[in-house]
Amino acid sequence: MSEHRTTAVDEVVQIEHFTMAFDRHTVIGDLSFSIGRGETFGFLGSNGSGKTTTIRALLGIYRATSGTLLINGRPFAPGNGTQLGYLPEERGLYKKESVIDVMTYFGRLKGMAHDQARRWSMDYLERVDLAEHSSARLDRLSSGQQQKVQLGVTIMNRPDLLILDEPTKGFDPVNRRLLFELLDEQKRQGTTVMLVTHQMDEVERLCDRIVLLKNGRAEAYGTVTDVQDRYGGLTIRLRATGPIPVSPQYTEMRRDGDDVELAVADGADPAAILRHLVESGVSVSQFTTGRRSLDEIFLEVYGVDRGEPTR
Repeated sequence: MSEHRTTAVDEVVQIEHFTMAFDRHTVIGDLSFSIGRGETFGFLGSNGSGKTTTIRALLGIYRATSGTLLINGRPFAPGNGTQLGYLPEERGLYKKESVIDVMTYFGRLKGMAHDQARRWSMDYLERVDLAEHSSARLDRLSSGQQQKVQLGVTIMNRPDLLILDEPTKGFDPVNRRLLFELLDEQKRQGTTVMLVTHQMDEVERLCDRIVLLKNGRAEAYGTVTDVQDRYGGLTIRLRATGPIPVSPQYTEMRRDGDDVELAVADGADPAAILRHLVESGVSVSQFTTGRRSLDEIFLEVYGVDRGEPTR
């Protein structure tokens, strides 16, 4: 397993030998990873793998059975100097109040003056096309609109560490792109992002490094490329008619009609594979190389049948 740990001075999050047990049932077992300053880090796993438990222990909501969980070198506590933004999967806003009043209230809780919080909120609502709904009650907004308000509340104090649990839930493609732009801005400002998501394209787009959590343990840890290499490395995607001959140069991973995916053996040359296929009578109309997608790796690691949606 590739770890690529940063030095302690550059680590915003340090989790070392973390174990959590409830009623003698171990949920997390000897988990260790770190998140470097300014990094966007993917914290990934299937439902029930221990992601939420780890975050709650990191934030002091749960007390670890054993191990060390630190933010900026010490256990997290409100008021200890760390500016934190946390977007939980279970949303929590006052839905019978107006959008602007809710955002201003949370801004005050985060230490902003009333006028500053209100001004920041209106600027943000303008940015995300919600300014005309500033006086509307939250429960009159769509789920995607409510999510944008929740996201604004999360980032409004310019946090040093941003923990986002399924941030694109309820978002259409346009609003997902808007989220990516907002996260890029946060990263340029030096914010460290811990991202929990089941959308592997988001991980490939945003994350510097990732950890795959399975049954409370780190199944894989490193850069996206590290993890892709560990689970198959180079792949070939081709459109072909006719059966694919067996060869030690590759393994047929998937076929859907004429669309075929091959896992390339270590040291094999894709150009030689193409020649072999053509000489074997395979009619090839498209041929591209790349690494195995994180979506495929996720399905393999967590044993999800490819015919079922990932949850």
